[in-house]
Amino acid sequence: MSQHLVAPSLLAADFTQLAAEMALVNRSQADWLHFDVMDGRFVPNISFGFPIMEAVQKLCQKPLDVHLMILEPEKYISAFRDAGAAVITVHYEACVHLHRTIQEIKASGAKAGVALNPHTPIELLDDILEDVDLILLMSVNPGFGGQKFIYRTIPKIRRLKDRLIERNLSPLIEIDGGVGLQNAEELLKAGANVLVAGNSVFGAKDPEATIAQLKAIGEEVYKF
Repeated sequence: MSQHLVAPSLLAADFTQLAAEMALVNRSQADWLHFDVMDGRFVPNISFGFPIMEAVQKLCQKPLDVHLMILEPEKYISAFRDAGAAVITVHYEACVHLHRTIQEIKASGAKAGVALNPHTPIELLDDILEDVDLILLMSVNPGFGGQKFIYRTIPKIRRLKDRLIERNLSPLIEIDGGVGLQNAEELLKAGANVLVAGNSVFGAKDPEATIAQLKAIGEEVYKF
């Protein structure tokens, strides 16, 4: 696996051209397809669920990186795995029994991730760091695409990376929200491994070229 991954976000795709958008992702250098599930309760928006995911899974050749922005995600772990999720990430803020939920994700055969909202300190993950495959730091408030990147995320990445190094741990650090060519290098240098890019990819004149540029930035950062 590459040291840095690019995950275009389906939330920004043109749903009237879903097959064409998935063909574009398949042709591109994208590593994953990021799939945001919103319930209108944990976040003030409703996105999509199993029917769309099952359709996308048939069309997309990239692993599905499923981000559950929902309450009580533990009720749906096996269903999302059955629908094709390769990675399942739940929010710290939404899980009363986070350790149990992470173990359920792993038992399903998916990679297990935990996400933090912008205001949530990384120190709250101290007792779960050994158990996760991925930590997603929200760099916007979850719920809507196209928001402005919160730059306080960058020192937060550095703090998390330092904490992982101190404990000799290596879960992926994923950044979601306002990510694009303008800040990719800074994010990767701070310690990020996975860049979720929505509008910056699907809103670009040439989405495939933008994905290639994001990959090239990572190759430059990680070449030493």
